[in-house]
Amino acid sequence: MKGITFLIIILSLPWIDHTLETDQAPQDFAPFSQEIPGSDLSIDMMPVPGGTFTMESAETPSKRDVLVDDFWMGTYEITWQQYDLFTKEVVSRLSDYAPHPDGDVQISADAIALPTPPYVDMSFGMGRDGYPAINMTHYAAVMFTKWLTAKTGVFYRLPTEAEWEFACRSGASDEAGEPDRLDEYEWHQGNSGGSYNKIGTRKPNSIGLNDMKGNVAEWTTDQYLEDYLEQLEGEVADNPWFKPTALYPRAVRGGSWRDEPEEIGCTQRRGSRENWKMLDPQFPKSLWWHTSAPFLGFRIVRPVAAPSAEAIEEYWIGPMEDL
Repeated sequence: MKGITFLIIILSLPWIDHTLETDQAPQDFAPFSQEIPGSDLSIDMMPVPGGTFTMESAETPSKRDVLVDDFWMGTYEITWQQYDLFTKEVVSRLSDYAPHPDGDVQISADAIALPTPPYVDMSFGMGRDGYPAINMTHYAAVMFTKWLTAKTGVFYRLPTEAEWEFACRSGASDEAGEPDRLDEYEWHQGNSGGSYNKIGTRKPNSIGLNDMKGNVAEWTTDQYLEDYLEQLEGEVADNPWFKPTALYPRAVRGGSWRDEPEEIGCTQRRGSRENWKMLDPQFPKSLWWHTSAPFLGFRIVRPVAAPSAEAIEEYWIGPMEDL
């Protein structure tokens, strides 16, 4: 294993022992910055008013009406500074922090596995200060949201595919239908300079979200299903989510700095692949890092209506390394 020990150490953290509040709004349904206790870092969050919309497929003519509830979404993709804080704190076994005094949720994780050290610099020299974190596995992205929930006392998770598409399409920017304006809003193969770029260096869409359709593609919380729209139930699918039951594929949305402009739209989706780990020399392969996914990152969401403790637990998927 090239001197790298495959390590999983469980940190015992108290589980929620009470019913969560039904409204997590900090004051009102408005933009806010989520401070990360114990640091000088914060995560900017934008409100996304829910509603019914028509989901579409980039590959087929299929369409389905879908309802999503109100939520906040990260203004930007999670950066290396934010992600590194998570990995460093978990590796140092920081298990004694207290619930956030103003939060609605007490420590909300029962266990977090320690990340294995990366084999190489996972930014591949493309930049770290102000750049989106990349190359993490779906499991690692989920564990970041679990850690953030524990740190802040407020429930955070990855977006569902439906939420991601809704946020992207609700904020359809002025470049829609005007390809010559695409460069004002998105990083893609034609303008990226062969790498990802710093967050916030292109115009946000009309609801204030940056890089939804470019820079890095983004993890969602769903299992990837080729026939996703056909699997939806009801005349109007109500907040659909396909909980992962297999390690591959997991659903990724949007496009990245490596994709052509026509490949970064709101309906673009792909499934994760095992060969994204093909350069990983460890055995077994790391639960935490993809060595061949420099196009992949994530952003977070916070639902306005807090789920029950039981519902929150459903989002903390395991590593499934034996599948």
